[in-house]
Amino acid sequence: MVGEVRGVNRGQLGAALRALRQASGKEAKAVARSAVMSASKLSKIETAKVAPSVVDVERILTAIGVSDEVKDEYLEAVRAAATEATAWRLIRRMGVHKAQQQTRALEAQMTLLRLFQPALIHGLLQTPEYIRAILSRHDLGEDVLTRTISVRIERQQALYDSTKQLHFILTEPVLRWRIVSAARMAEQIDRIVSLSRLPNIDIRIVPLSGRQQDVANHAFVIRDDRTVTVETVHAEIVVTDPRDVSLYVHKFEGFASIALSGDAMRATLEGIRDELLREQETG
Repeated sequence: MVGEVRGVNRGQLGAALRALRQASGKEAKAVARSAVMSASKLSKIETAKVAPSVVDVERILTAIGVSDEVKDEYLEAVRAAATEATAWRLIRRMGVHKAQQQTRALEAQMTLLRLFQPALIHGLLQTPEYIRAILSRHDLGEDVLTRTISVRIERQQALYDSTKQLHFILTEPVLRWRIVSAARMAEQIDRIVSLSRLPNIDIRIVPLSGRQQDVANHAFVIRDDRTVTVETVHAEIVVTDPRDVSLYVHKFEGFASIALSGDAMRATLEGIRDELLREQETG
């Protein structure tokens, strides 16, 4: 069966997913709800009007309840295109706030998130002021901007879910990059210090003073060691091939091993915060 599945085109894949769902006796609406997608999207996938991502197919198969063997066969087929990219212009067309809702749904399903950021404070750690400064770059209307900020803040509820483990690595320049004023950056750092004390959260800082064995190329998020999301200038890329995912896990662990954590990390943050406050006072 593996050989048969591996060569399927979009139409055959959609038809196969529909056949599996019908054989399970489950209604399309119920499968779509469990797969965290609209019934309309599921219909378009089944009728080959939309090409599903690896994550889409995995969620659909999980919702249907197929065996691990069948799931592996279909996922191997979809991984023929191991890396998928969604251009930011398409995300903007769909609605940035809707993309945030999808990300929140994904995070709700994950139990282990590893987040590496060499450029910005990650969205889950951001203050409302920092969120507004970041999203304002996208030339959104005020209504869309407000809704997107609201959804991002709602996403932050994942921080307080004790069933999830969240591991963040930030490079020190992130804390000095002036996305907002010195006073607002000081508040942002205070938030990170506070969140770092939660038992399910591990925040680490890669110091500028340390000798580096690797290059902090770009931001990425690893979800349950199964998928990686990479943000580039033009697109969001989802990596699902286990061999590629392992490269990101190795990179993350390498930076984690040299990064500051615990009290040493908090002392560094507080030192940077105090510098920002002094600058604010003399500015």
